[in-house]
Amino acid sequence: MTQLHIRYKSVIKFVLLAILAVGVLAFALIGWQSVTRGTPVGAIRSEGEGGVPAVTDSQFARTMEMFSSVHLDPGNRVEVLENGNGTYPRLWQDLASAQRTITVQMYYCQPGAIADSMAAYLIERARHNVRVLLLFDAFGSGPLLKQKGYVKRLQDAGVQVARLRRLHWYSLNKANNRSHVRVVTVDGRVGYTGGFGLADYWEGDGRHEDQWRETNARFEGPIVMQLQAVFAAAWAEATHELLVGDAFFPKDGFAHRGGSEAGILFALPTTGSTPAERFMAFSIASARKTLYVTNSYFVPDDDFRRFLIDAAHRGVDVRVLTAGDKTDVKTTTYAGRARYEELMKEGVRIYEYLPTMMHAKTMVVDGLWGTVGSLNFDNRSMAFNNESNVVTLDRGVGAAMDSMFLADLRYSKEITPAEFARRPWTEKALEWGANLLSRLL
Repeated sequence: MTQLHIRYKSVIKFVLLAILAVGVLAFALIGWQSVTRGTPVGAIRSEGEGGVPAVTDSQFARTMEMFSSVHLDPGNRVEVLENGNGTYPRLWQDLASAQRTITVQMYYCQPGAIADSMAAYLIERARHNVRVLLLFDAFGSGPLLKQKGYVKRLQDAGVQVARLRRLHWYSLNKANNRSHVRVVTVDGRVGYTGGFGLADYWEGDGRHEDQWRETNARFEGPIVMQLQAVFAAAWAEATHELLVGDAFFPKDGFAHRGGSEAGILFALPTTGSTPAERFMAFSIASARKTLYVTNSYFVPDDDFRRFLIDAAHRGVDVRVLTAGDKTDVKTTTYAGRARYEELMKEGVRIYEYLPTMMHAKTMVVDGLWGTVGSLNFDNRSMAFNNESNVVTLDRGVGAAMDSMFLADLRYSKEITPAEFARRPWTEKALEWGANLLSRLL
């Protein structure tokens, strides 16, 4: 062996040891448990008369508020919006009409036509003396924040731009906790939330490749003030400035605009049971007839698989629609598939969306209790992320969500136990490997 080869091997060993040392140091700073913790609720125990209240029971809404802080206000108008075609034209129109304030909080953003359109509307309104606040998650919006001139162009026009939870070596212990929230409010009278962001694949009809299937919500009424409070909490974290006053919380913002009972789920991570976990568990346990779940990242842990199976055993029609081969995160899809066999065996029906990436996060229970937002059916959303969902207790909204779910099934493939059992061993191996990482997904 030549001296050069010996030196080369020594360099390789040094590099590998350095990588190992950096990994050990990172986990020492972060803490293994802080990046792998789960949620603790493993069962729902009901004592006394009546059992777990159904969503039609007046006790349901009261109990849900105590569990998750979701306060249902009457007098709202809630519209469920499909895909970019159903969302962005309405959003641009509302932004263009702003007279006093616009607040925007986004998780995932990248350069393109959608990001440019958002900037154009915000700049135009800021130049007309509208107070415009724009908040980006520093991690999720990294691709757009790195685009030369994008932020400066906004700031030069008077838009206040802030970054939430910047990544630093000394804050690695917090790096796993992201704000996955989506917020748009206009004059404190119109609100939007959902799974959308600023990227061009959110354009389109959700039926063609590269046009993601998404569900969002537009609403008016008192719950806009709840959504504004979600933004205010994040703005305070990023800028140390707490927003109050009539400009952001106008008195007429609490006026009734429609006939829907609705609220905002603002899910925050904790070291124990989280609002998101309690919200999902109690919603599932309260189903009596139908439970339709659409979720892009469906990786239920042992306890949530049991909740779904228990619902199916009660005679509930439990169906799950999730992403298929056209997912943007293959690892999550494989980890989810590792759970299919158990669920299907016990009566849960599972479908995968075929045309494109299914990115929607919705659930509707008994055609009455519905939710649309950013909350995924995985450990990351339950245990680590801030999430925002609009929640309704309304037959009209519930019926629209049921119809939307059943329409999506026409573009989906139901996974059957017999066919699933015939998948190649390579797929099973990938599922096994991805399943080991499920706490991180």
